[in-house]
Amino acid sequence: MDAVLYIHGRGGSAAEAEHYKQLFPVCDVIGIEYKSDTPWKAGKEIHDELNILNSDYDRVILIANSIGAFFAMNASIEKNIAHAYFISPIVDMEKLIIGMMEWAGVTETELRERERIHTDFGEDLSWEYLSYVREHPLMWNVPTDILYGSEDNLTSIDTITAFSHAHHASLTIMDGGEHWFHTDEQMQFLDNWIRSKSDS
Repeated sequence: MDAVLYIHGRGGSAAEAEHYKQLFPVCDVIGIEYKSDTPWKAGKEIHDELNILNSDYDRVILIANSIGAFFAMNASIEKNIAHAYFISPIVDMEKLIIGMMEWAGVTETELRERERIHTDFGEDLSWEYLSYVREHPLMWNVPTDILYGSEDNLTSIDTITAFSHAHHASLTIMDGGEHWFHTDEQMQFLDNWIRSKSDS
């Protein structure tokens, strides 16, 4: 029997996995409630969960949302995943952090010296986090399908296209879709996308 592991994005929860049970009726669908907010700690949580699932199931299929996909790609789980579905994945964290630094008017020198800076838009900038991202480029060699919204405000279309080409992943773009797929129209598009990819 196969398992589907769902990894939520920021502000989400493992309970979102319930939605995907209708799309994978012959699989056990399991959501992970990771506690950490750094790729090295969240990655370990995901890695440990995969070790458990691989001992109980024939194959594991991954569905990961937003930063959940980034954490998954930092979890050293490639050999344990048969197929991955990424929804609005964060695929260039360094570029995202640099962008937030520019919004906050923070220089690299300032961040290095202060180590952590809280911003007016609610995000903490961390030198440790930025350094980790630079020292651990994403390695991902899993058959992957990506769903991306044309109005995604965190990842540009050029960035997601470059990632999909570099990692031989299929890319589907929803015209008018946002980073957070949540409206009825967006969720219907998402469901049809997974059905079409899982049937192919």
